[in-house]
Parts: sequence; C-alpha cells; structure tokens
Amino acid sequence: MKSDDPLLKILACPIDKGPLTLLASEDALYNPRLKRRYPIVDGIPQLLPTSGEPDSE
Repeated sequence: MKSDDPLLKILACPIDKGPLTLLASEDALYNPRLKRRYPIVDGIPQLLPTSGEPDSE
C-alpha cells in the first residue's frame, strides 16, 4: 500500500472508527489516538479489533 492510495481515505479503525495513518516502513496502519497498529498482510489491511497490536512506546 502506498501513501497516496485512495483506499487510505476510507479505511477506519475498527474500534473508534477514526482515520488511520500508513506506516510504510512497517507495512502497517496506525491509530495514534489508541496507539494501535494494524498489520498489512499481502497488501490487505487486517482491520479486525483483535488484529490490532498495542504500540510499545
């Protein structure tokens, strides 16, 4: 997934329904409000509430 992909404008966090940020270096989507990462596997965002990983920072 690239940062200019139109899909990024419609993807939302499955928990708070807010926008997500692409972390291209980690191939993941990030929710800064909840500090959770959602992996992108084979180009498909894994947006299940249980697939989100807490940010370690």
